[in-house]
Amino acid sequence: MDISLTGNKVRLRAVEPEDADLIFEWENDTSIWLISSTLTPFSKSEISEYVKLATRDIYTTRQLRLMIETNENQAQVIGSMDLYDFDPFHRRAGVGVLIAGEENRRKGYASEALRILIKYCFDFLLLKQLYCSIPSENESSIRLFESLGFMPCGLKRQWLRTKEGWIDELSFQRINKDL
Repeated sequence: MDISLTGNKVRLRAVEPEDADLIFEWENDTSIWLISSTLTPFSKSEISEYVKLATRDIYTTRQLRLMIETNENQAQVIGSMDLYDFDPFHRRAGVGVLIAGEENRRKGYASEALRILIKYCFDFLLLKQLYCSIPSENESSIRLFESLGFMPCGLKRQWLRTKEGWIDELSFQRINKDL
């Protein structure tokens, strides 16, 4: 079985040591902390240690980060895909998507990267389901996941605290009907 991690616009690849500075920048971007449930900044040494461990087996770490890179001649890393809370017994994992930089959004990169990741998870890792949690105000992420077959499966009322008040968190899942 051949599973390609390359699409028309982007490819997914393993984290490399030279990605540490980008990951440090992204993880310390307070504008996305609500989505990632981050409360405090990360140090460079924490990120360097994470990058060293990022290539370990998903069965060991229970997570996997793949970098999203454009397929252009001057390939550019524009974001990342995360599998988290990997559960090998129940054959499921959570999914997170980051397209960093407003200039890279709404170009189809996230959609293609998520499509590639779904195929990898269902056809290679043989997962039964993928799921995600999205703040109710993040309409673009809701549209993205729904467009790729994720179905609403839950609502956590007033789950996330923001400066403006409490917002709901929506849960979505996609079931692999072939397993």
